[in-house]
Amino acid sequence: MRAISVLPLPLLAVLGAGLGLLLYAIYAPRREVVRINIERCFPELSRRARARLVRRHFAAFGQTALDIWIAWWGSPRRLKRLVSFRGLEHYTAAVSQRRNVILLAPHFIGLEFGGVRLSLDTPLVSVFRHPDNEILRRLIKNGRTRFRARIVPHNKPFTALVRAVKSGMPLYYLPDQDAGRRHAVFAPFFGIPAATFPALARLARMTGAVVIPCVTYQRPWGRGYETVFQPPLAGFPSGDDVADTARMNAEIEKAVRRHPAQYFWLHKRFKTRPQGEGPFYPKARRRRARGG
Repeated sequence: MRAISVLPLPLLAVLGAGLGLLLYAIYAPRREVVRINIERCFPELSRRARARLVRRHFAAFGQTALDIWIAWWGSPRRLKRLVSFRGLEHYTAAVSQRRNVILLAPHFIGLEFGGVRLSLDTPLVSVFRHPDNEILRRLIKNGRTRFRARIVPHNKPFTALVRAVKSGMPLYYLPDQDAGRRHAVFAPFFGIPAATFPALARLARMTGAVVIPCVTYQRPWGRGYETVFQPPLAGFPSGDDVADTARMNAEIEKAVRRHPAQYFWLHKRFKTRPQGEGPFYPKARRRRARGG
């Protein structure tokens, strides 16, 4: 992995695209997950266009699977060269005014580059869900905290996160994975009820923080990454956690539509369904996928 991290990014783009397309060919269960996600979220596209989008996602994911090691081991100088900013003034203005800040950073494939690059310049805090594999856990933790970032384990009390944001550390917040039934509200995402954590509005209300959408996109042909900041969400939170969660999902959806191949479609975002609704990812489809 360290050896990969010193290779030129254009070379990793070519190798990674090949790796991603290999995964597309041999990893039928996840290929089916991506296909179902894209089919349901983009019904307006033709079948051929959706199939191309599935392949583009695997190619982009394959590149990230290789060049993520640059984010975790590359030099600060190289990271500054590879990651550019757009709309940074929205973030720096809030920080300079000593506002508490929550960066709404959904699961795009450039997520690690954005977080590590930002932590070069300012302290950050993020939530960390420990993977079961000990080696992977150490890799992720060391990579994300190598500069000025710290992490709060996801099983820590909610107040630990509130204290961190109140202390003035911007929160790099990743709220858009399936939340399960226990802690979720169902908010529309691409018109589909999605089990979503409603914590963003609560955090903003308890800390007085501004919420700034922040998405890191992969640039084509190995030309690096671009972290894009949007203006702070006006009138957020509104006092209605369900409405605010729906608004958060709408902001994420807008970002996805700008670069649809780069959202993390491999995740079963719609696994948890409202009471009485059938499975979103039918087992029969997975069996057919394994059979070719």
